[in-house]
Amino acid sequence: MPIDFLQLADIVAPQLLGCTLTHGGVGIRITEVEAYLDSTDEAAHTYRGKTPRNAAMFGPGGHMYVYISYGIHRAGNIVCGPEGTGQGVLLRAGEVVSGESIAQNRRGERIPHARLAQGPGNFGQALGLEVSDNHASVFGPSFLISDRVETPEIVRGPRIGISKNTEALLRFWIPNDPTVSGRRGYPKE
Repeated sequence: MPIDFLQLADIVAPQLLGCTLTHGGVGIRITEVEAYLDSTDEAAHTYRGKTPRNAAMFGPGGHMYVYISYGIHRAGNIVCGPEGTGQGVLLRAGEVVSGESIAQNRRGERIPHARLAQGPGNFGQALGLEVSDNHASVFGPSFLISDRVETPEIVRGPRIGISKNTEALLRFWIPNDPTVSGRRGYPKE
């Protein structure tokens, strides 16, 4: 069943797990994501409102928001929620399922398969993301999101790698998958 990207980011995020995003000759099965909500979410790029940098996050849903992280990495979000709300799902990790040699070349060194798209910056590099991909639809022609073949087990826990709104349970991942960038199993109780 196709994902309705007009739903809220925390609804869309777990639906993306197991889907494959293809771009630039590489397909990545998504294994870890984080939801970023509207202006109420202090960790979201949209917290302080719309700017030229984050404008893609304000819609429409089903489009890419690509930004430069730490001055070097291209990280990608899939925009969701009603247009104008500033929500998205960060692509944190995945498994390269097609175009592995292209992904290896983009990474610039010999990387173990499970680590090719492990972490938001590596995911973006393996997929060949550029800031010019902002606003591109995930339904073509440059990107293509495919439905998942089967529904995986999904774990929900706090986001990682941020300093604000850290208690929010807005990170979703496939437990024990070797491509997941953070804690791979279940969160400690």
